[in-house]
Amino acid sequence: MSSEQTPTTTPDATGPRPRRLTYAAALAALEGAALVAGGVWMSVLALTGEPDDRRQAVTGGVTLIVLALLPLLAARGLFGLRSWSRGPAVITQIIALPVAYNLLRSDSVAIPAGIVLAVVAVTALVLLINSETTRALGIRGPGRAEK
Repeated sequence: MSSEQTPTTTPDATGPRPRRLTYAAALAALEGAALVAGGVWMSVLALTGEPDDRRQAVTGGVTLIVLALLPLLAARGLFGLRSWSRGPAVITQIIALPVAYNLLRSDSVAIPAGIVLAVVAVTALVLLINSETTRALGIRGPGRAEK
């Protein structure tokens, strides 16, 4: 296979990682860590407390821990300048927005958590779709495959 046929999708590793990309990776890692903490907390409460349905409570905790894998893997990929990592990171932020909306509609202490989650998700989305970030990850837009 000649070099003309091989697509060049490797990122430009000659320069330092853009700060925006580092911030986006840190936000994804923060979300993943928060999901792990929430899952562990739910599981511990399910096992030590008196839940209505222990199996459902443990399943909820395990589900949160498994869901944490997506933003944690995305953060690792973003730190490593892997182009595949932007997709999972964007998906994580899109999923976080309806969760933040539901937290904001509650009548409890969950409202501040909803505000924080919304700010983090929107900020991470802006950082992830920034042209400096896409250039550092080696992502080209539509119609630019020949360049």
